[in-house]
Amino acid sequence: MEPVEIIEDGVLLRPWRETDAEAVHRACQDPDIQRWTTVPRPYRPEHAHGFVTEMSRKAWAEGTGAPFAVCDPNTGELLGSSGLISIDKDGTGEIGYWTAPWARGRGVMVRATRAVARWSFDTLGLRRLIWQAEVGNHASRLVALRAGFRIDGRLRLANPALPGSADGWIGSLLPGEVPAAGSTGPAGPGTLAARRAAVFGRPQPVLFAENGAGELRLRPMEEKDLDAVVQTCRDPESIRWTTVPDPYERADAQGYQAYGRDAWARGDAACFVIADSDDRYAGTLDLRLSPADPLVADAGFMTAPAARGRGYLPAALVALSAWGFSTLGLARIEWKANVGNTSSRRAAEKAGFLVEGIARGGVQHRGERVDVWVGALLAKDLG
Repeated sequence: MEPVEIIEDGVLLRPWRETDAEAVHRACQDPDIQRWTTVPRPYRPEHAHGFVTEMSRKAWAEGTGAPFAVCDPNTGELLGSSGLISIDKDGTGEIGYWTAPWARGRGVMVRATRAVARWSFDTLGLRRLIWQAEVGNHASRLVALRAGFRIDGRLRLANPALPGSADGWIGSLLPGEVPAAGSTGPAGPGTLAARRAAVFGRPQPVLFAENGAGELRLRPMEEKDLDAVVQTCRDPESIRWTTVPDPYERADAQGYQAYGRDAWARGDAACFVIADSDDRYAGTLDLRLSPADPLVADAGFMTAPAARGRGYLPAALVALSAWGFSTLGLARIEWKANVGNTSSRRAAEKAGFLVEGIARGGVQHRGERVDVWVGALLAKDLG
């Protein structure tokens, strides 16, 4: 396959040159590129030289790929990398890209990806493009959405960026689905998708709450919390009102910690430990986004036996709800508890939740359907 140049929508895509090696080496020192791509670590000058000469030239010559340098058409400055990392005989190509750290925030890769996609369909005659990224790489996911890809689901990655197995997002794009050059397209700036990509693409934050007796911290679960989680989940009240495993083992706590980490990477939920002023475990508090309505989430919580009756839960719930409304753009946060769980209801009401009624047989609880109280807090309720 003969290398080509493409100029579209303010970007130049051209074959790699030997003179690009220095800029490629500099770009690939970036922690995000090393975290989310499969470039060698550490990335040395000889890696960059081999990429822009042997690897890229071989892909073009053998027709197995179409790697482009993404450049500024006026200055020639290297802005990133985009192209087809594989081309199958069935008419499917896989796209891959990275943006140089000095070129981020300018929409460069969205425009480049659209240009590569149009060229792939119109000139190469491909029938489908595939995009893959490790779950948690929200920046790459946002580029794919804006380029018109439909995120179809998740799969196990055969070659994750870090050692071991990892889940990946997978998306597809068909001819006629590429947004027009210059258009905002789906998931554009200011949309809910863009807002949440910025949130979940960063490390989970630490939130703070005041309960009158000192400052509480809402933070991700740590190894030091596991024994206290086990103790809390073995408590008779926890077993009575929740669906924690019974008996509850340390492996269950480790699984819950892993769930919280993975849910944040997916952008599905934010799982926090409530820690007292001495950073001791006082409970857990989860905010889970609804798969049916992006503006709705539900809150679930549990308090350590030694921390009950101190007002920790209402204060933490207010702080988490305020963060959900202001940062995630939620409109409604729901709460449910088995009828009779007055401690949970009291905490929710103190945080401002309005009990709206009873859902008969609303949840499955230890082998039977039980009635639940249903309540909610709206963004306007917090003033």
